[in-house]
Amino acid sequence: MKPYRSFFNTLMLLCFTPALFFSVHASESGKFYKLYLDADFTHTKTAGYAIKQGIMLALAESDYKIKGYRFELVLKDHKGNSLRSKSNLESFLADPRALAVFSGLHSPPLLANKSYINNQQILLLDPWAAAGPITRSKDKENWIFRLSIDDYKAGYTISTYALKQGFKKPYLLLEDTGWGRSNEKTMTQALGDKGRKPVGIEWFNWGIGKNHARLLLRNVLSSGADVIFFVGNAPEAKTFVQAMIDLPEKTRLPIRSHWGITGGNFAQVINAEMRKKIDLQFIQTRFSFLNRSLSTFAQKVLNNAIAKLPGIKSPYDIKAQTGFVHGYDLTRLLMAAIRQAGLTGDAKQDRLAIHYALEHLSQDVTGLLKTYRQPFQPYDKNTPNAHEALGQQDYTMGYYGNNNEVILLTQPIPGNH
Repeated sequence: MKPYRSFFNTLMLLCFTPALFFSVHASESGKFYKLYLDADFTHTKTAGYAIKQGIMLALAESDYKIKGYRFELVLKDHKGNSLRSKSNLESFLADPRALAVFSGLHSPPLLANKSYINNQQILLLDPWAAAGPITRSKDKENWIFRLSIDDYKAGYTISTYALKQGFKKPYLLLEDTGWGRSNEKTMTQALGDKGRKPVGIEWFNWGIGKNHARLLLRNVLSSGADVIFFVGNAPEAKTFVQAMIDLPEKTRLPIRSHWGITGGNFAQVINAEMRKKIDLQFIQTRFSFLNRSLSTFAQKVLNNAIAKLPGIKSPYDIKAQTGFVHGYDLTRLLMAAIRQAGLTGDAKQDRLAIHYALEHLSQDVTGLLKTYRQPFQPYDKNTPNAHEALGQQDYTMGYYGNNNEVILLTQPIPGNH
């Protein structure tokens, strides 16, 4: 079964990005490595493919070559299932040409397999999954590096923006996973710091039906809440928002959401006309190709994306920009670490050297979000943010425009958190 799966994934990659796949077969060059992308290409495939596009474009800019080795990207679809993700990690370890793994949108597979990743010294790069504990290891080793939102800080952003907009009685509507529970703690703490607390909390499971969603919304409305803080992904968000739109206009509540809703086809199903009936905003990181004035570097990246990525003719065609931007920037950090560490051809030895280099990058790395100056440091329990490339100052809120594009709010949150 595994050889067939490998063939299918390679075929899938070739079909999706023929302009980006290298022309010389890696096996012919003799010196090559593989990067794995273990993500959900079934239920939230928009996010998975956006990450893949960012990775591939960063590799393409160096002609898929780093330190004399050619690089190939292998797609693994865990479908949001932690056990399937564990199997994909085992396949990675069994592959003598596998160098690093990128993760996808979902936090639960990383939370469930975190000890395995760290104990097996799997070099894992996280461009989306946001649960706070992912990069905080209780094991001797810590091998997960994140360039994304960190839920230990996200709750502050969502809460602070909502309070600044005048809301006073938030109700937490959270998916019943490690990701949701992480946000329950941080949102409650963030509200407490402002002298507020949630007026209620409801939990839901993946695949919730519309009738159950209506029941939960009835509980929310009876609480006297004036805003909903939502933590969930696109499939469940579509169900809840549709149920909200079905309510009488005067009873509909504003929603301030985590960014999981942007990883699927939410904006296509809950279209622009439907979105006029709700007040919806969601957390984002502070870069968009739709910014009015792009830097010279960002404009060059956009031009490359238009030239080399099938189906992209304008920034509006880059779906789930978060995944693309983070995947691109994180790949550039990985490439910088590889150049600093060098490569020997021994995957285990090279992973150790790259891990050290990521924690001790000696040169600044230009990315789309910012210029990264020593974004990671050696980890211990006294430096919980050591494997976080982004901080509170890199977060903002956004909303969907009429063309399903994500538009960022420009006003930053004051203070240093």
